[in-house]
Amino acid sequence: MRVALATCLQKPEPDPDEELLVAALAGAGVEARVLAWDDPEAAWHEASLCVLRSTWNYPHRPDDFLAWARRVAAVTRMYNPLPVLEDNHHKSYLARLAARGVAVVDTVHLARGAAPDLAALLDERGWDRAVVKPAISAASMGTWRVDRSAAAASQQRLIADVALRDTMVQPYMRAVEEPGERALIWIDGALTHAIRKTARFAGEHERVSAALPIADDERALAEAALAPIADSLLYARVDTVRGEAGAPRIMELELIEPSLFLAEHPPALARLVAAIVARLRE
Repeated sequence: MRVALATCLQKPEPDPDEELLVAALAGAGVEARVLAWDDPEAAWHEASLCVLRSTWNYPHRPDDFLAWARRVAAVTRMYNPLPVLEDNHHKSYLARLAARGVAVVDTVHLARGAAPDLAALLDERGWDRAVVKPAISAASMGTWRVDRSAAAASQQRLIADVALRDTMVQPYMRAVEEPGERALIWIDGALTHAIRKTARFAGEHERVSAALPIADDERALAEAALAPIADSLLYARVDTVRGEAGAPRIMELELIEPSLFLAEHPPALARLVAAIVARLRE
């Protein structure tokens, strides 16, 4: 085995990229095996390279996941690298992006155990509708929407969430409906394509468009977000939405296990395979 593609024992949903990537690597003469991060029998030390893919259950066991990543990074090369995982697994990274002057969706971070007043929070921010999500999440796990008129009725739901985990509250961005949330795919030093995603909440399926061109202002935003670590990354996904003034803002910066929508843009698959082959030769 030369490349291990990291997944999980029970994926919450299928990974459309997986079969395409395994086949394309085989076509390039690279043996790839799909191994689960939560499988104690997986032989990570036998891989020359570990590429994280659909490790989508890790938000349920984030400490175990990071411990696994540290063990794997000690026996083989990992992409994206361990420091990226450690920084990106908790969405407090949005505050660090904002501190660098990168435009992000406004976010209120609530530490586990806090006692927020949802109605007061929405009034203070001037939000008539908001989205609540865990600070460590994947596939819209635990994400829900609340209107200001329902804030009092939703207070206990928020308190229950915050009692369990760090949580974040963001304004509901109307542009997720039209022109839509846009995922910008970045592979080995370059943005390759974008897709449009429909708004998605807990329990819903993801629907995406065909590949789309990337607008100049989206490109500038993504490159600014990735600039400090771009040289270390194999892949990234920058999820954006346009604000009230029309400028794009980052909703999420996916650096651990993003779907890359390779079926929607075959040149991106070819670029990813070439990048993996190049790293095997290093």
